[in-house]
Amino acid sequence: MRHYENLVIVKPTLTAEEIQASLKAIEEVITSNGGEIAATNAMGMRKLAYPINKNERGYYQVIYYSAAPSAISEIERRFRINEELLRFVTIKYDTNREIKAWNGLVEKANKKAELAEAAAATPAPEAATEAPVVEEAPATEAPTEEAPVATEAAAE
Repeated sequence: MRHYENLVIVKPTLTAEEIQASLKAIEEVITSNGGEIAATNAMGMRKLAYPINKNERGYYQVIYYSAAPSAISEIERRFRINEELLRFVTIKYDTNREIKAWNGLVEKANKKAELAEAAAATPAPEAATEAPVVEEAPATEAPTEEAPVATEAAAE
């Protein structure tokens, strides 16, 4: 089995539930053709570089999986007939160096998913949401004229 990555862009006109159902159907296409999904990375709604079918935005999802090379043609055929997909791209990882990079991407996606689940499971304390310290003292203030004078005196 070889390692693959699919980036799919789903139409933005769908509701959140319809987008999730469409992504589940995409994952089902991969698993029904003998693929094993290693990780997924939801990149969310993003602006497209150029309009596709009059859509300015799209929901991006990256799927990392292993599958037999013979299954890829069927997976891509099913992606082409899916009207909810604006675009998709399949990337094959062949060499040992590429497979090592694929493993790193899978680990990174899994860690991101674990952090998202942990953040959703623990409620934020109310004290932390009241007033962040960064807003009280912005770090991008223009230097005053007193600061260079103090620096010159310290240098002498």
